[in-house]
Amino acid sequence: MKFPKSYTLQEISQIIQSEYRGEANFSITGMNEIHVVEKGDIVFVDHPKYYDKALNSKATTILINKEVACPEGKALLISDDPFRDFNKLTNYFKPFVPASSAISESAKIGKGTIIQPNTFIGNNVSIGENCVVHSNVAIYDNCVIGNNVTIHAGSVLGADAFYYKNRPEGFDKLRSGGRVVLEDNVDIGALCTIDKGVTGDTTIGKGTKLDNQVHVGHDTVIGKKCLIASQTGIAGCVIIEDEVTLWGQVGTNSGITIGKKAVIMGQTGVTKSVPGGKSYFGTPIEESREKLKQLAYIKKIPEIIKKVEK
Repeated sequence: MKFPKSYTLQEISQIIQSEYRGEANFSITGMNEIHVVEKGDIVFVDHPKYYDKALNSKATTILINKEVACPEGKALLISDDPFRDFNKLTNYFKPFVPASSAISESAKIGKGTIIQPNTFIGNNVSIGENCVVHSNVAIYDNCVIGNNVTIHAGSVLGADAFYYKNRPEGFDKLRSGGRVVLEDNVDIGALCTIDKGVTGDTTIGKGTKLDNQVHVGHDTVIGKKCLIASQTGIAGCVIIEDEVTLWGQVGTNSGITIGKKAVIMGQTGVTKSVPGGKSYFGTPIEESREKLKQLAYIKKIPEIIKKVEK
């Protein structure tokens, strides 16, 4: 998430009421999670396991809950609760704005696009030309949709990330200030749910097609010309490269990469990153030929036991 203008370290510290280490006029231009941070961004860290990763990331301001040496060329925001204060920043820069109409006046809708009845289009949504958005679709604030996109009935674009911190009093939600971006020629089936990024974009690439009842988690990036069959669940922060096929009821772990032109057979659990150009099956995931061999061997076990008993 980029800020509308550059802020100083001192200004940001005043928003969240924290101490800081570094020059008061140190420039801050945005905030992001660790996997998408860039120079000028704030990243938060609240666990010792990830201190070094955050301090050595591309982020130039680290919101942290411990006094540590400030790396050269960077700044620190010292907080007793970085998770809470990251939420404060999201709410400050991307506050929730209630809708006053079914289609927001700030939405931009391109020439030739058809919006069917009972559709909701939120604030600052951009929809390109020659799209069809069927009834009962909900497109949350700030979504970006390209040209020649079809979205079938009941789909939801831009719901919050499923991201919580476990506290003694219950689960504390990490606020979502990112977007959903659909590139040109994307088809979204009925009853699909595509969560927006926490601070970045959940992106579906040009020419990709989703069947009905597909879920795409926050900050996931799906490449060009992918095919994703029904009841597939894709977790957050997944990278799916170009021309990947996911057949029905595939499920993935978060933070993995599926390589270009991989084919994932139905009901496979993608528990780890896999290279492209191969076919995969099973849980835990393996190359399909190897997995089928293993299943064939398992069928022979009763026969082997009988021979041993003799």
